[in-house]
Amino acid sequence: MARTSEPVKQRINLMDKNLHFNTLAIHARQHPESTSGAVMPPIFQTSTYAQESPGVHKGHEYARVTNPTRTALENLLAGLEDATDCAAYASGLAAMDALLKMLRPGDEVISTHDLYGGSYRLFTQVFEPYGIRFHFIDLTDIALLKETINAKTRMIWIETPTNPLLSIIDIAGVTDITRRHGILSVVDNTFASPYLQQPLKLGADAVIHSTTKYLGGHSDVIGGAICTSHKEIIANMRFQTKASGAVPGPMDSYLTLRGIKTLAVRMQRSCDNAHKIAAYLVNHKDVGHVYYPGLSTHPGHRIAKNQMRDFGGMLSFTLKDDRVEKALNFMSQTEIFTLAESLGGVESLISHPVSMTHGSIPVEVRRKSGLSDSLIRLSVGIEDADDLIEDIGQALEKC
Repeated sequence: MARTSEPVKQRINLMDKNLHFNTLAIHARQHPESTSGAVMPPIFQTSTYAQESPGVHKGHEYARVTNPTRTALENLLAGLEDATDCAAYASGLAAMDALLKMLRPGDEVISTHDLYGGSYRLFTQVFEPYGIRFHFIDLTDIALLKETINAKTRMIWIETPTNPLLSIIDIAGVTDITRRHGILSVVDNTFASPYLQQPLKLGADAVIHSTTKYLGGHSDVIGGAICTSHKEIIANMRFQTKASGAVPGPMDSYLTLRGIKTLAVRMQRSCDNAHKIAAYLVNHKDVGHVYYPGLSTHPGHRIAKNQMRDFGGMLSFTLKDDRVEKALNFMSQTEIFTLAESLGGVESLISHPVSMTHGSIPVEVRRKSGLSDSLIRLSVGIEDADDLIEDIGQALEKC
C-alpha cells in the first residue's frame, strides 16, 4: 500500500448513536490518530509544540496545558460519564484539590461521615486552615441534610458506595435538594466507575475519579479526573490545570486509556465474584457483619438497585470474634488476596482500613461513623470465584 501524508479521516461521533456501554468504553469520542492512522493514541512524549507563528498552532502549545494522549483520555472519560468535558490529573486527590479550589474562605461543604481517609485529610488538614468549613453527616438521611444546609453551604460532596462501609447515598434525592438551593453537587464515583453508575445523569454537577482504581484497572498507574457539563466547574478545572499543573504524563494517560478499554468486562467479573463471596461470608459461622449493597438485607440495597447497574466489587466485613488481633491474623493468612492498599485492580486485595486507607481519620470520628477497628475490606478481582472463596475459608480456619 502506498504511503500517504494525508490525515486519516476522523470517524463519526459515536456518542450520537445509541450504543451500549461496552462499545463506548472502547470507542467513545475516539478516532484513529490523524497523521498515522494508529488505532490506539500514541504516547506523545513531548513538553512543547512548534508554532507556525506566535499564538498560531495545531491545537497544542505546552504539555502542562494539553497533550494529545491526555486529550484522548479526557475525551473517553467524558463520553463514559455523559459529560461535555473532562480534565485528567496526576492523582485522584489532585483532581479533588483542583475542584475544591473553587471554594473561598467562609464557604461550607457537607460530606458523608463515612469517607475515604485521604479525602478527609485533604478537607480537614489542607482546606480547613484556609477558612473553609466541612460538615460530616450521614448523607443517607435526607432530612438531616436539609437541616445542615445553610446560607454558606457551597458544595455537597457525595461518596457512594462509601469507603469502606459501602453505604449507599441517593444521588438523585440529594441533587434534587442541591439544585433547589443553588449548591454544587460532586460525586466521587471511584468505587462504582461509570460502568455501574453515571451520577451526572442523576443530577450531579461533577464526577470525581481516582483513575488509579477501576478505570486503570491494573495497579500500574496513578491518576485522577473530573467529568462535568457545568460551565463554572469547567472554567475552574481548565484554569487549575494551567495554573497548578497537577497533570498526568503521557505514559500515565496511555496506560489509563488502555485499561478503560476492558472496564466493562473487568467490572462485571468483579461484581459477579463479589456476589458469590458476599453470599459465602453471610453464611459463614465465624463472620459477623457483611457490608455489601448486593445483599437484600443491606439498608441501601433498593437505592443501589435503582441507581447502579450492579453492586460493585468492593465489600467489607467483621468477624464474630470482633477483636483487632483476630482480624489482623486473618488478613495475614490469605494466599491469593494480597494485603495492600488501593483497590480496583485485576488482582484481589485485602486491607485493614483503620491502619491503612483510613489511618488519618481520628479514632473518635471513625467510631462515630461506624468504622470499627477490626473491619476488613476486600477489593474483589477477576480471579476464579471458587479460588477466592477457598482462600478466605482457609484463612478463617487458620485464624
